[in-house]
Parts: sequence; structure tokens; C-alpha cells
Amino acid sequence: MTKLDRREATVLRGLITQIDGMLRSRQDEAPRDELAELTGIRTGPSAAPDDPILARLLPDYHRLDSADSDEFGEPSREERDSAAALRSLHEPELLDLKTGVAGVVLDTCPPNGGTVKLSLEQADAWLSAVNDVRLALGTTLDVTEDMPEELPEDDPRSPHLGVYQWLTWMQEHLVLALSPSSDDDE
Repeated sequence: MTKLDRREATVLRGLITQIDGMLRSRQDEAPRDELAELTGIRTGPSAAPDDPILARLLPDYHRLDSADSDEFGEPSREERDSAAALRSLHEPELLDLKTGVAGVVLDTCPPNGGTVKLSLEQADAWLSAVNDVRLALGTTLDVTEDMPEELPEDDPRSPHLGVYQWLTWMQEHLVLALSPSSDDDE
């Protein structure tokens, strides 16, 4: 159980809503075919997203290995086809999971702030959704391991870095809350 003030709840809900909207737009790009409607086996886009945030949230399912590259350093056709097929098969389920956890946060985060009490399943959903927001914001801010704790005031990323750090703190506390205590290990 924890408390969120109005500003924290507004920021969290706003960021989750933005990511959820991006993911749902990606879902809408899925090809429609009669076989999928008959069998219930959905397929997704075969190409990776162009948007860097979506590319971070929906990485390739098959790493294109430079050892199998052609003479120009490009992945072989077989590798590209394999990556496209895996994406097409698995992305719809991943999108369902990601939009599902976003929905849990939006359902359980009080719009005007207040007490948040979560079941284990809800806390796990929060952890996943907060991670997605952190990945998205980290991509936007170009966060690296070498990034300082604070940026100069004139850096346009400066105000958003505090939000990223707050999300990191929230994620850490969710992990701690979901982890068995050290007393349980004895």
C-alpha cells in the first residue's frame, strides 16, 4: 500500500495513457486476413516499428547476426525473413500484454491521487507498465549509463529527467515489494 499525490497520479496516468495509445495504434497496423478471423490466430506487422520508442518496447524477436551478413554488411534474406516471421507471430500477444498492464494501472491508480493498494498480480502489472514508461522516457531522453544525475537547466531534457528518476524509484520499490523478504530465506 502506498499513497500518490494528485500530481504523481496525473503524471503516471498521463504517461501510461500515452504509451497505451502508441501500443494500440501499433495494434491497429496489424494486417487483417480471413484465415486469422477463422482460426483466431492473429498476425502482427512483420516490420519493426519506425518509431524509436515503439522499437524499444517491441524489440526484434530474432537478433540479426552480423556473422551471417552479406558482403555489404546487411543481414541475409533468410535472417530478415526469420525476424519478420517471428515478429508477425509474437507481436500481437506482446501488445495484448502491454496494453493489459497499462489498463491495470489506469484502473487502480486514483485519478486525483490517494491510497493505492494492490494485489500481487496488480503490483506485477504496475511493475511491467512502469518499466515500459521508463523505457519509453529513457529512449526519448537518450539516457545512458554515463548520464549525470542532473542536467544543466538549459538542457531541454532536464525537467523530464526528474520524472525518469521518480519512475526508477517507483520501479525499485515495486521490485522490493514483490521480492521475498530476507527473513523468508532463512
